[in-house]
Amino acid sequence: MTVQMSKSSAVYEELRDGIVNGRYSPGYRLTLSTLAREFGVSTVPVREAIRWLQAEGLVEYTHNVGAQVSQIDISGYAESFATLAYLEGVATGLAAKELSADQIARARGINAEMRYLVQANQFDAAAYRRLNGKFHSLLCSACPNTRVLTLLTAEAERVTLIRRSSFSFDSKRSSASVEQHSHLLDLIESGADAETIEAYARQHKLASLERSLHIAAT
Repeated sequence: MTVQMSKSSAVYEELRDGIVNGRYSPGYRLTLSTLAREFGVSTVPVREAIRWLQAEGLVEYTHNVGAQVSQIDISGYAESFATLAYLEGVATGLAAKELSADQIARARGINAEMRYLVQANQFDAAAYRRLNGKFHSLLCSACPNTRVLTLLTAEAERVTLIRRSSFSFDSKRSSASVEQHSHLLDLIESGADAETIEAYARQHKLASLERSLHIAAT
C-alpha cells in the first residue's frame, strides 16, 4: 500500500508540474494508458493522481471524452492577481530582514538576466516569465509565516496558468518592471522597514496587473 501511494504521489507531482508549467495545456487529454507508459507505472497510480488533480480543479472529466486538463477561466484573473499582489507584498515585507546577502546577490543576478532579455533584439517572453517567477519566489522564500507562503503559492500557480495561456509580456513594459525590481532590492539592502517594502512590492505587482489588462484590451 505504501509503495502504491508513493507511485501515485510521484505521478501526481509530475502531472501537476506539467500542467502548471504548460507541458500539458488546457484541453490536453489525459489518457491512462499513455501516461502509464510515460511514467513507467500501471494505470492505477495514474488514475489516483488524476482524481487528486480533479479535486484541485486542474483536471476535469467530460462524458465520452474522459479526463483532460481544465480550460482556463480568465474572468477571475484580475481578482486572483490582486490577491497575489497583497500576499506577495506581505511575504516580501516579512522576508526582507531574513534574506541573506547571498540570496540578495542571487536576486540581483536573476534581475540582470531579465534586463538582458528586455534589451535583446528578440524578446523571449517565456524565459522572462520563468525568471520573473524565480525572482519573486526567492524574495518571498525567507518569509517566516508559512501560512502566507502556502496561500501565496496557490494563488501564484493560478495566475501563472491564466497568464501563460491568455496574457503575454512585452519588452517595453517589462523593462520598467526590471527597474522596479532593482529599487525593491535597494530598499531591502538599505534596511527599509517591512511596511515600506510591503507597500512597494504590492504596488509593483498591481502595476503589472494594470499592464496585463492594458495589453489584453489592445
